[in-house]
Amino acid sequence: MAQAKIQFKLGTIEFSGEGEEAWLTTQLDKLIEQAPALLGLARPIAGQGAAADNANQQGEPISVGKGVALATFLKSKTIGNNQVKRFLATAIWLDVQGNKEPKTGDVTKALSDSRQSKLNNPADCLNQNVKKGFCQKQGKAFYVTPDGFESIK
Repeated sequence: MAQAKIQFKLGTIEFSGEGEEAWLTTQLDKLIEQAPALLGLARPIAGQGAAADNANQQGEPISVGKGVALATFLKSKTIGNNQVKRFLATAIWLDVQGNKEPKTGDVTKALSDSRQSKLNNPADCLNQNVKKGFCQKQGKAFYVTPDGFESIK
């Protein structure tokens, strides 16, 4: 079979590949299928200026950024008294702040530092998010999955 090359860029997502045409087509199809979720996770590239912190590629406001307070973020998500969602939203906020693999204690500390309602059982909140596929445990830490990011909009 003939070798093929492709280079693809959509917003901040870039893909380049080289290989057999059938394989390359399959990989591109997978990327296109996941593009909406990936674009939702994409962070602005450093050096794009302050406008990049407040708008995504389509010019829509980004609901969480490094300058957004946790209390403001939680209020914008209208999660109410649902502690499992509050845990997940706080973990997403921590991720954006740079803590990509928080521990349960990091979530409770962030809530406490922001003077937000405490969680009755943070470990159970994490376990419920893991069961739903919204978080994945990694040693003593965890991370939020793309489904988790998608569930809190």
